[in-house]
Amino acid sequence: MTSLPSRCAALRSSASTIVPCVDVDRFITMNKPVWDRLEALLDGPAGQPRGIDEDHIAELVRAYQRTSAHLSHARSLGDDSLVAALSGLTGRANAVIYGTRPRTLRGLARFFADTFPAAVWRLRYHIVVSAALFVLPAVGLAMWISGSPSALEAVAPDALREAYVAEDFEEYYSSAPASVFASQVTTNNIQVAALAFAAGVLLCLPTAFILVVNGASLGGAAGLFAAADQMEKFWGLILPHGLLEVTAVVVAGAAGLCLGWAIIDPGDRSRGEALVEEGRRAVAVVIGLVLAFCVAGLIEGFITGSTLPTWARVGTGVVAQVAFCCYAVIRGRAASARGLSGQIGEQRG
Repeated sequence: MTSLPSRCAALRSSASTIVPCVDVDRFITMNKPVWDRLEALLDGPAGQPRGIDEDHIAELVRAYQRTSAHLSHARSLGDDSLVAALSGLTGRANAVIYGTRPRTLRGLARFFADTFPAAVWRLRYHIVVSAALFVLPAVGLAMWISGSPSALEAVAPDALREAYVAEDFEEYYSSAPASVFASQVTTNNIQVAALAFAAGVLLCLPTAFILVVNGASLGGAAGLFAAADQMEKFWGLILPHGLLEVTAVVVAGAAGLCLGWAIIDPGDRSRGEALVEEGRRAVAVVIGLVLAFCVAGLIEGFITGSTLPTWARVGTGVVAQVAFCCYAVIRGRAASARGLSGQIGEQRG
């Protein structure tokens, strides 16, 4: 990976480059620390046949998942050399995680069977607060825009509103090939969730702001469709992927709120101890949500904008949402009953 920053000079003269080199450079600069860390893990204890501890496994999986998301985005940039480098790196990581590590596979199975749902279950009260921060602005703004002519006029002129409702909103879901679109929205959603989680260390307020802004954005769109009496169309385009996507964002926000609250009110722990403990649990939540975002991204890329009837598209979203909720609640309660709290590396109860 050490050659990635320098290869941009060669791309400037390449006729196959389809994006400005500066955009690729920015992408590399932002994400190269993750790739370097993954390479270091593969060259160190995590890449050895024996003696892997739980922390190394968790960090390796986390770095691999993030790099895989970067690889998907790199493909959309059209940079063959970057795609080749990241493909080689993720291929090495894949071989370590899935090909030669029965212990790692058991660790992953334990993570999704116990650790992740236990962490989500422990966050259930924070999830209620996070959901309120998202849903209340969405409902309030939707009702205000749809019920107030002055608010409707303030949002956009008539022509722009009509174009948005009639064409633009729906065309967004077919603005790129399904596979590319799915990878783009998945990467974006993972970034939003990671930001909502990480911002929690700043005493909850940035996380709350992110939830409110995203909820208001959804509510603004709903208000425009409601004012045009097109809510059936709106729900048909939002519900297939939106149920699982919004749930995952809300859960990530809850992890951020919990992290911030550990600093504000650590209880009988020191603030440092509380931050470490809640941080290990919050990281487990964010890692587990990557799979949920991948499923939501696939639905958004291949189902939402498809020619399937509305009932089939919405039904797909409902099935995915019910499956996730049942999994999180049933497995989470069972893990909690055995004394598990959702921290990475925690032993079975």
